[in-house]
Amino acid sequence: MMEAYAFYPLALLTIVAALVVVSRKNPVHSVLALVICFIGVAAIYIVLHAEFLAAVQILVYAGGIVVLYLFVVMLVSLRQGETAKTARHRLPAIILAVMLFAELIVVFVRATPSAAQPSPVMTGSATQALGRVLLVEYLLPFEIASLLLLVAMIGAIVLAKKRV
Repeated sequence: MMEAYAFYPLALLTIVAALVVVSRKNPVHSVLALVICFIGVAAIYIVLHAEFLAAVQILVYAGGIVVLYLFVVMLVSLRQGETAKTARHRLPAIILAVMLFAELIVVFVRATPSAAQPSPVMTGSATQALGRVLLVEYLLPFEIASLLLLVAMIGAIVLAKKRV
């Protein structure tokens, strides 16, 4: 019961920070709100007793990914005239966001927690369960994601190399 008292305020903080990320015009403010969002997710992991995931969330996302985003924002430095090009995409983006939010509500309404079946993450330590799930049950998606990250890294290097 005590977890619920910590979970709901942290979830609200994370959702508000995510809304700030997509609503700010200044990209630096969006990135700073993204840091708050990532820290909120890490705090939720701690409430759910997944300390390893919380540490990875802080180190990888709040540390590395946000620094990468800030480098991209500083290197690209959009001019005021270029932001007008995105105005025509505003209505489809709003429609898509409303559809995704409606889908999220439907998923929450239809979800019924099953107390009879224990979660596979709760057997053993959380790190063992995460490794078992990633490297046994979801090996192919895990490898595809790592391949996509490798391709993105190579693409970033190629794009940076052309500018020099």
